[in-house]
Amino acid sequence: MHAKVSSPADSSPTDSDRSERESTRPIRALNRGLDVLTELNRLERAPINTLASAVGLPRTTTYRILETLRLAGYVERDPHDDCYRPTIMVRGLSDGFDDEAMVAHIAKPHLAALCEQIIWPVAIATPSGATMMIREATDRQSPLAIEHYGAGVRVPMLASAAGRAYLAYCSPPQREALIDLLSRSSQPEDRLARNRQEVERLINETRTQGFGMAQRARRVSEETSLAIPLRVKDRILAAMTVRYAATAVSLRAAVDQFLPKMRDVAAKIEHEFA
Repeated sequence: MHAKVSSPADSSPTDSDRSERESTRPIRALNRGLDVLTELNRLERAPINTLASAVGLPRTTTYRILETLRLAGYVERDPHDDCYRPTIMVRGLSDGFDDEAMVAHIAKPHLAALCEQIIWPVAIATPSGATMMIREATDRQSPLAIEHYGAGVRVPMLASAAGRAYLAYCSPPQREALIDLLSRSSQPEDRLARNRQEVERLINETRTQGFGMAQRARRVSEETSLAIPLRVKDRILAAMTVRYAATAVSLRAAVDQFLPKMRDVAAKIEHEFA
């Protein structure tokens, strides 16, 4: 039996292959336009020569891009000095990207790097109504995750380390509003909010130790969570959490090993956000 030898015609790309490659090829002009708009947004106001030099494009190309953006309403030109500046339409491009989405976007690579160091899963969560919503998590990356949490999962405010850290460090008016909301909740995990003395004890304990802590029984092992707040200027925007098996790591070891690394990462995220 002889093996079939492919002819050049058999190995040549089909029209479908060529079409697929063409459809995924980057649009160079669009990339250039975004570069110019990004630089102008950063400078707030600039002449053509400054922008051309900043993005490494010829002056004529930069001019065509700016005029295209001007006709589309994203930039305007001052007739007195021919400087360009972004319009309010540029701000509209970020309408779907709020602070919570922004902090998650910034945190993602830092959380991944932290997970590589400590192995246990880490996450960042922000308040959403009477719960804390996970915005970013490394559960899929961590081989030690007991359960896989992902973006969009909600955890109870008072029964989670993230929620306790947030309540302990947010502003007093916001704390009062959240506790009032929780006290009127019909959810079993929010019942604690009706015991004001116990809530105050939890908040004081969290502030004294410098981190939120919660424990939860799992099928395999009891899971402990530690959380610290992420501060942005004068407010608490989110909480960062690490979850680990209590039988594998003692609380003292977790505080000594995990918290310093978490605080380093929190400082980086806060700096980039600011």
